[in-house]
Amino acid sequence: MWRRGSGSVERMVGKGERKAETSAAMTTESALAKGREDFARQAWEEAYEQLSHADRVSALDADDLVRLAAAAQMLGKDVEAAAAWVRAHTEFLKRDDRARAAQCAYAVIVPMLFRGEMAQAGGWIARTRRLLEATPECAAHGFLLCAIALRSVREEDVTSAHATFVEAGCIGERTGDAELIALARHGEGRALIRLGETERGASLLDEVMVAVTAGMLSPLHVGALYCSVLAACQEMYDLRRAQEWTDALAAWCARQPDTLPFRGLCLVHRAELLQLHGTWSGASEEAERARERFMRPPPHAAITLAHYRIAELHRLRGDVARAEEAYRQTSQSGLDPQPGLALLRLAQGQTAAAHTAIVRAIEEARDPRRRAQLMPAYVEIAIAAGEVADARAVADELAAMAARRGAPMLRATAAYAIGEVLLAEGDARRALGSLRDAFALWRTLEAPYEAARARVLIARACRALGDVDSAAMELACARETFASLGAAGDVARADATQLDAEARAEQGAGELTAREVEVLRLVATGKTNRAIAASLGISEKTIARHVSNIFTKLGISSRAAATAYAYERRILQGST
Repeated sequence: MWRRGSGSVERMVGKGERKAETSAAMTTESALAKGREDFARQAWEEAYEQLSHADRVSALDADDLVRLAAAAQMLGKDVEAAAAWVRAHTEFLKRDDRARAAQCAYAVIVPMLFRGEMAQAGGWIARTRRLLEATPECAAHGFLLCAIALRSVREEDVTSAHATFVEAGCIGERTGDAELIALARHGEGRALIRLGETERGASLLDEVMVAVTAGMLSPLHVGALYCSVLAACQEMYDLRRAQEWTDALAAWCARQPDTLPFRGLCLVHRAELLQLHGTWSGASEEAERARERFMRPPPHAAITLAHYRIAELHRLRGDVARAEEAYRQTSQSGLDPQPGLALLRLAQGQTAAAHTAIVRAIEEARDPRRRAQLMPAYVEIAIAAGEVADARAVADELAAMAARRGAPMLRATAAYAIGEVLLAEGDARRALGSLRDAFALWRTLEAPYEAARARVLIARACRALGDVDSAAMELACARETFASLGAAGDVARADATQLDAEARAEQGAGELTAREVEVLRLVATGKTNRAIAASLGISEKTIARHVSNIFTKLGISSRAAATAYAYERRILQGST
């Protein structure tokens, strides 16, 4: 009885186990089928969940591992994607499909290069090259060349990178692989821009982005291509092109709800664009999103830029404590927090500290783009520190760079800097022309904060020329823009400037001493400080101090404005 009963139990257990196994197999097969279906319709979240479930029960084959890796990559699951690509590579090797194994290797190599893991990337490149040695020419050879070219870019050998990208593009043409053609042409375009052939390079990038937004390429490459194009636009100071492609890709993303194309450096670049266009809340959100993403393992070098962008937004809003903390994090993560920190010190009234920091930063800058980032702040801080000649030299360097590049953004920045210097030199009339150019360019570029800053200096130039009404209107418009953006510090400075101007206007010449009135008369006749000193029998240094006092009391900044004031108040006739 026991034996018979035991056998019955065993048979019942065996039947139950087989039923469970059959059910599990059906569940796995169902999950796999569903995952493939979800992948085909680009529902990345569902595809990843179903394929992952199937993989946990029974290891996926090479083709399904590619689907799993691609879905993970589209969702920004970089660690999971890398692991799946490596497994797919191994499975293709087992099938002796070296071409597809090499393409999986490409997907492993590129993120390593962007993370700066040069030794590991080099190992994979060598492995892939050996795999393809005896393989007839196919697209995989071109993808390998793209990886080699990217390594050359990281090693600052742009000439070699350009030649390798061109070679990869030729393979793409011969094999008819659209993905390879796009990646190669994009790389060629970036290399041409670095080599100074901006127009040719930009044209290639535009060609690639047309293919991207038209849906002609795999979604796998969309995010990386866009991110790189945005970086290229920054190198060219081409704000319009960056914005146009951002809008186009945003429309593309709206049709891809599960896609996460913005997950690299482009997150920071998008924050910069939003900031420039006056959408500061959106810029903050994007920068915070970038910081959060870059802090996940594996660490991303662009975390430094995310910290810096956050610091800049806090500085502009007048939130000193949070700006200080973000600049500290920028420094800790390995990036010099200049020019932002120096500008913060200037706003705090620590002019000497600001000047020391910006001088040190610009002396260390060797890359032209880095110098261009520092130059506008250097001019502003040097003028505040009384180093007008130094400010003039740097403003001229910036203007020369703008003339060579021709980019509207760079031209606007240079025109503003030259206007600042001319004002400091007392040439309000020429300053006004340069500042109006800057204002017009910033308006065209839809950069409200920069345009408002130009208006503040336009107001100063108008006041120096005696046009008080225009000065008041320009300052009021600037203040309104600052208030709408939330630029608390700029609002306070605009209010202080207006109050100061009104107070000085009320004081008028009645506050001038007899000696200052005498000096003002001679200034109005066109005499230099040296000539006035000789005429009055006192030192030129004393005359310079008198002129400075006159400018301060009258709220002007040029000899031309002093002359206009003297004529208006009939000081030349000895009457006020």
